[in-house]
Amino acid sequence: MRLALCVEYDGSDFAGWQFQPGQRTVQEVVERALSKVADHPVQVCCAGRTDAGVHASGQVIHFDTTARRSERSWIFGTNANLPKEVVVLWARAVPERFHARFSAIRRRYRYVIFNRSVRPTFLAKRTTWEYRPLDERRMREAAINLVGEHDFNAYRATACQAHSPIRTIYLLEVSRQGEMVYIDIEANGFLHHMVRNIAGVLMTIGSGKRPPGWAREILESRERRLGGVTAPPFGLYLARVTYPKAFMLPTVCPTLPSYG
Repeated sequence: MRLALCVEYDGSDFAGWQFQPGQRTVQEVVERALSKVADHPVQVCCAGRTDAGVHASGQVIHFDTTARRSERSWIFGTNANLPKEVVVLWARAVPERFHARFSAIRRRYRYVIFNRSVRPTFLAKRTTWEYRPLDERRMREAAINLVGEHDFNAYRATACQAHSPIRTIYLLEVSRQGEMVYIDIEANGFLHHMVRNIAGVLMTIGSGKRPPGWAREILESRERRLGGVTAPPFGLYLARVTYPKAFMLPTVCPTLPSYG
């Protein structure tokens, strides 16, 4: 049978999601925990491979197993074998045609910025610190230029291996709650470092160093070298993955990270 699980994790002390020999990764600890519950080796596929330092409140994975366990047993048995930074939120049996990555129709990320002159302490690895005052209104004005279907070549990493840079952004919102600035972005898919590069551009505009129209200039140039600084990973969260209703996955969305 094939199972889908939703996983939440603090990526601060992991070398990213994907398994790497000699490195502590989220995939490694999840597969080890699931293998203990299944009583056989388990390999998982995820909706989106997060980089070192990146977090998730709604990562979705799938795996195949010959073990027969209740959904409750998969959840609590796996959690009992996971480190404190990782937890399974739900588990569901899915048809074999389901794939955590390729069946996804939308992904949503949240980027959290701690905006004050003094650096953070306990939120240091869960937010990105920006000491310069940010004008969220300028950031919102700039964000409008990136909504829709575009060639995002200028907003992806030079090492990105995606065959096409065309992506559709359905939502790109900037909001503030006290000292916290949130960038919420939802699209049909993302290129390598795309969210962090967009965040870097919006933060530069919010600080007043560039005008709001700079976001479109970068987009239309299709040149990564003009795209500004890649924002740090610490404030980035894979918040939600959406699938067709036919798979009948839980409709209750994971909580978006908020520190206001």
